Order: sequence, then structure tokens, then C-alpha cells
Amino acid sequence: MATKTKERTAAAPAQSKKPVAAAVDGRGNGAEPLNAEILKRLYSYMLKCRTLEERARILFKQGKFAGNYYAAVGQEATEVGCTIDLEKEDCVAPSHRDFIAHIMKGTPLKYMFAQLYARKTSPDQGRSSPAHCGYAPLNIITPASTIAAQLNIGTGVALAYKLQKKPNIVVALSGDGSTSLGFWHEALNFAGVMKLPIVYVVQNNRWAESVSVTMQTAVEDLSVKAQAYGFPGLTVDGNDVVAVYRVAQEAIRRARSGQGPTLIECKTYRWYGHSEIDPAKYRPPEEVEYWKSRDPIPAMERYLTERDLWSDAWKQELIAGFNKEIDEAIEFAENSPYPEPEECLDHVYDFSIRDRELNRKSWTFHNTVASPANS
Repeated sequence: MATKTKERTAAAPAQSKKPVAAAVDGRGNGAEPLNAEILKRLYSYMLKCRTLEERARILFKQGKFAGNYYAAVGQEATEVGCTIDLEKEDCVAPSHRDFIAHIMKGTPLKYMFAQLYARKTSPDQGRSSPAHCGYAPLNIITPASTIAAQLNIGTGVALAYKLQKKPNIVVALSGDGSTSLGFWHEALNFAGVMKLPIVYVVQNNRWAESVSVTMQTAVEDLSVKAQAYGFPGLTVDGNDVVAVYRVAQEAIRRARSGQGPTLIECKTYRWYGHSEIDPAKYRPPEEVEYWKSRDPIPAMERYLTERDLWSDAWKQELIAGFNKEIDEAIEFAENSPYPEPEECLDHVYDFSIRDRELNRKSWTFHNTVASPANS
């Protein structure tokens, strides 16, 4: 299952147009096979992500929460492979589509659903719903709707880690559309100059909302863009969780050991529209069906079955456990209160300004200056 990657450094030759080649025995670039415990965890987390997101999509369609939802269904291998096994103090800088990154980092599901429901019990106390969810206790930055803005913040966190001589790293997630924006280039350029402990992950799902990647860039592999900033860039099959995990672990090791940033391009696909209100009619049906046939979850099931590590009974047991946990999280969210209107200024202004705005005095104007006409 695991695939070899295409790696480029600043001095790399021109890109190859050959497809990524399959590795022997799933080892990936000659590395030792992953142990059974890691392989089963990779699969379990992908299945949990899929289960949660499909439930969230249903809840949105039922009108259980307002706004929108940006599912990453189909991209689970990229999400899991890049964010699993991070340290608690490591930072994740997610985009609006990376809601499920919270699962790997360990955010309690009840707080994730409270965030979707815009309840006071959510990490942001009902302010950034839905799906723009951060969680400070685990160093997950709250994403903004401004595409690629999280990369600048994540890069700043990486600079802070370096200045403080901390052994922590940042994983910054974005889509292919972000690579067309100045934010993205500014972040990578600064990180390259400063040799920061950060891993940039581009989830190339071929569509920036309704704009094809072929209309955004003339290069075949987005990883070549790392050459301009002086650090390695790699392209990997984003639907192969074993390959993604291997590449991410090496990039994290480099960052943690002071060797600087890495750019990882994961070629993957989102099954649904940009959001739940996008029918995605701009995509050819045959393209969607092709990528659905490369679903990372059944692919991993086949991989595990070859190693006697998977059974349908185990899968059903996992799903039952996930659904129970999700049901409890939904109940927590639905029973949580909404924030009060007067709380809208909390965490926006300092308390002296907040108190002034909430306790405005009534002023009566008295004209004590003599009018020139009466003088």
C-alpha cells in the first residue's frame, strides 16, 4: 500500500512527470514496516473521522446547527497521517476543512460538537461556529475564513518555539488554493530564512472551491514551490495513510531536530462540494467516481487484511464505539446553553472598555457658553 514519494530540495532537478511508484512490501523508501499497533491506529482514526463527518453532515441538513460545514470526507489519510502522534505541546494550524484534526490531537468530542452548535460550552464560547474550531489546551489554532491566514500564525508560533528553545513543532494545514495567495508564500519564505520547526501540509484535492488546480498553477507538483524557499518539498499519495504517515514523521523529525521546515503535498480528493451548500456541479461525475474508487479506508482494510490485522467484526465494533461517543457529544451540545448577548464583547476588548460599553451613561448637554448673538 505504501508508496514512494517524490522529494525535492532547493537543488533538485526539474520535476518528473512519472507517477508515484509503488513500494515493495509497503515499506516506503526502504524503511522498516510499521508495527501492527501503529497500522491499526491509523485505520481506526480514519474510520472515526469518516464516522464523525458523515454524522455532522446529516446534522447540518437536519438544521441542528446553522452556518455551514466543510467536510474532508475522502481526505482522511492525509488528515490522520500528518497529525497523529504529535506531542501535546506541538501546535496545529488548521484550515476551515480540518475540523477532524482535533480528533488526532485529542480534543474532547463534546467540545467539538458544542462548537458546531455555537454553544457557550465550546472552546470559543459560541463565537466562531461552525467548524472554525481551535482548542488552546492542546495548542490548536482557531482557523479563520481568510484562506492561508493560519499559516502566518503557525509560522509565528514556530518562531516562538525556536526563540524559547523549545523542542516543539508546528504542523500547518492548507489546501491547494492557498498556494496562490501571498499569505502562503510569505509564511514559507520566512520559515525558510529562519529555519523554523514547522511542517507545511498542502492537501491538494484539485479544487479551490470551484477553481481547478490547473487554473491556479502551471506546475504538476505543488511541492516544487519549496525550492524557492530553500527547504525540501515532497509529493505523496494523499490517499495512502501509511505513505503519508512515513513522510510526515520524517518531516516532523527534521523540524524537531533543528533542520527546518518541510513542505508536503498530499494528492487527495474531497468527495463532496466545497461546503454543504455547494452541489459541486463544476466537477465531472467520472472524476468524482474515480477518486471514490480510491477511498483510503477500504484501501487500508485490504492492507491490514493481508497482514491478518483486520476483520469486519472489529470494524463494526469500532463504529459502534464511535457512534456512542458521538451520541454523547451531541447530547452535551444540545443541552448546553447559548452565550448571552452581552457576552459578545468578552475577549474582544479589555475589561475597562467592555465595562464602559455595557454601562454607557446618559449624558445631558447643558449650554453654558454665552451665545455671541446675546453678548
